[in-house]
Amino acid sequence: MTTPTTTLPPLKGMGSIIHIVAWGILFGLPFFFTGKEPQEMNVYNYIRSVTVPISFMFVFYVNFFLLVDRYLFSKYTWKFFLSNVILIAAAILCVHLLMDILPPPANWHNPPHHRREIQESIGFFLVNATIYMLVAGLSVAIKMTWVWFQTETTRRELEKSRAEAELQNLKSQLNPHFLFNTLNNIYSLISFSPERAQEAVHDLSRLLRYVLYESSQPVVPLERELSFIQNYVELMRIRLPEHVKVSTHISANNQETPIAPLLFISLIENAFKHGVSHSEPSFIDLTIRQEGERIVCEIHNSYFPKNSNQDKSGSGIGLQNLSRRLELLYPAHHIFTYGQKGDEYICLLELQS
Repeated sequence: MTTPTTTLPPLKGMGSIIHIVAWGILFGLPFFFTGKEPQEMNVYNYIRSVTVPISFMFVFYVNFFLLVDRYLFSKYTWKFFLSNVILIAAAILCVHLLMDILPPPANWHNPPHHRREIQESIGFFLVNATIYMLVAGLSVAIKMTWVWFQTETTRRELEKSRAEAELQNLKSQLNPHFLFNTLNNIYSLISFSPERAQEAVHDLSRLLRYVLYESSQPVVPLERELSFIQNYVELMRIRLPEHVKVSTHISANNQETPIAPLLFISLIENAFKHGVSHSEPSFIDLTIRQEGERIVCEIHNSYFPKNSNQDKSGSGIGLQNLSRRLELLYPAHHIFTYGQKGDEYICLLELQS
C-alpha cells in the first residue's frame, strides 16, 4: 500500500532545533575551555571569546537567507563569490577592530611590539579567510540540502495527489461498469421470473451501498469485501442455466485485515461474462484464501470469449483498470497473472497485506 509522505513542518522544526543546539554548544565552549592559563570569565573576556563565533554566524546566515537565494540559485555565480569576498573581508576586519577595542585579559602581558613581516600577515589573513570560506560553504551545503528536502517533499505530495486523483478516476470507471453488468442480469430475469427479479433488485441495492459508500474508503476490512463478493456471486448465479457449475471457496483467517476495496470484482465479472455458455457445459471455480500476510484470489473458468458485437458492457477496461490500481495501491507487493491455458482461463492475484 502507499505510505504517507513526510510533511514539511516537522522537518522544518527539526532543522531549527539543530541550529539552536549547534550554536548553543559553540557559544557555551568559553565556559569550559579558557586556554592554557585559568582566567576569570567576565563580560569582556566572554565577548572576546565569542567574537569569532558571532562572525561565523553572521557569514553563515547572510549566505543562508540572502546570498544563496539571490545569486547562487539565480545563476549569478560571480556575484555570489564577489559578495562572499566582501562579506568575509568585512567580517575579518570587524573582528580585528573589536579585538583592538576590547580591554585585554587581566593576566595578559603586552609583549614588545614587533612589526609582522608581510608574508606572515598575508598567511594569517589567508588562514582566517579559508575558515570563513568553509563556513560559507557549509551554509551553502545546508541550504541546498534543505531546498532538496522541500522539493522532494513537494514532489511526493504532488505524486500522492496525482495517484489519489487517478485512483478516484479508476473507481469512477468501475462503478458504472459494475452497475451495467448487474442491471443486465436483472433485466434478463424480468421476462421469465419477475419475483426473482424483485429479489435481485433488493440484493443489488445492498451491493450498490457498498460500492458507492463503503468502498470510498482507502481500505476496508477483508470480511466486508468477501461478503460483497459472495453477495455478487449469488446475484449472478440466479440466472445461470443448469449446465453451468459455479463453486466458491472463500475464507479468511483474520477478517479485520485491511484491503483496498473492489480489487477482485473485475476478475469475477470477467469470469461470469466470458466463462459461461448458454449451450455448452461451463464452469467457474472461485477461490479466495488468506495465507499468513498474503491474500490470494484464484479463478478458473471455462473460456467462451465474447467479441465486441456480443459484449456491449465495455468489460475490456476491467483488467487494465485493475492492473493500474494494483500498481498504485500495492507497488511491488502484488502478483497478478492471467491468461488462457487450454480450454480454461486462469486469473491469479496475490496481495501482500
